Amino acid sequence: MLIKAAIMGIVEGLTEFLPISSTGHLILAGSLLGGFDDTRGKVFEIAIQTGAILAVIIVYWQRLRETAAGLGSDARARRFVLNVAIGFLPAVILGLLFGKAIKAHLFTPVVVATTFIVGGIIILWAERRQATAVRVHEVDQMTPWDALKVGLVQCLAMVPGTSRSGSTIIGGMLLGLSRKAATDFSFFLAIPTLIGAGLYSLYKERDALAMADAPLFAVGLLFSFISAWICVRWLLRYIASHSFTPFAWYRIAFGIVVLVTAYTGVVVWQD
Repeated sequence: MLIKAAIMGIVEGLTEFLPISSTGHLILAGSLLGGFDDTRGKVFEIAIQTGAILAVIIVYWQRLRETAAGLGSDARARRFVLNVAIGFLPAVILGLLFGKAIKAHLFTPVVVATTFIVGGIIILWAERRQATAVRVHEVDQMTPWDALKVGLVQCLAMVPGTSRSGSTIIGGMLLGLSRKAATDFSFFLAIPTLIGAGLYSLYKERDALAMADAPLFAVGLLFSFISAWICVRWLLRYIASHSFTPFAWYRIAFGIVVLVTAYTGVVVWQD
């Protein structure tokens, strides 16, 4: 089981910050591996996101440290924290209102496959926009209104298969952010969003967990951290000179495969 936990951690770390939906990949991986289709498994999938977030914190440690140190005297630091808080708020409100209903009705292979394909098409559309459409080149140029709009777009990721990073990065680009600014803000916004979701899930399902689960969670967190650290550093270099178009075609192909297997009876997914 620990090997399965390590594989799940790697899947989480590699897919959390790419616009390809970690949730969709974790659901599929969990179904193929077995043992992650109960309440404990669902909590595990959310909890190991903390490992991925730790990787982001380390990669952006200097910026986060400078921001914390400058809150009392630096207007830029205060604006940055305000923007992240504003961007985080819609996910809290809508998650509490609709999270249970979404989990009950939308976690199906057809929904995930459809959102994969639609998301891929939207990425292709976003990458075709004119360079003149970019008005925010750096995170520090964002206004609270920009942050709120990205935060609202992030809520689309509550639908499985949409991708939180895909929603915030591609949504940010469509709202006028540069590829770099949208990616950076997506990472910063992930810190409170995913930590909050993980802690809330652990608290809510605390009765389903036991100390015997600690090694399983520890292995998942460790491998999630390692793979996410590698992925985030690679992605920041990648976006400097590449577009997200390859991820769009990957999403479309992945969605088609899931749809075909769902309608032909090939069992790769257990609802």
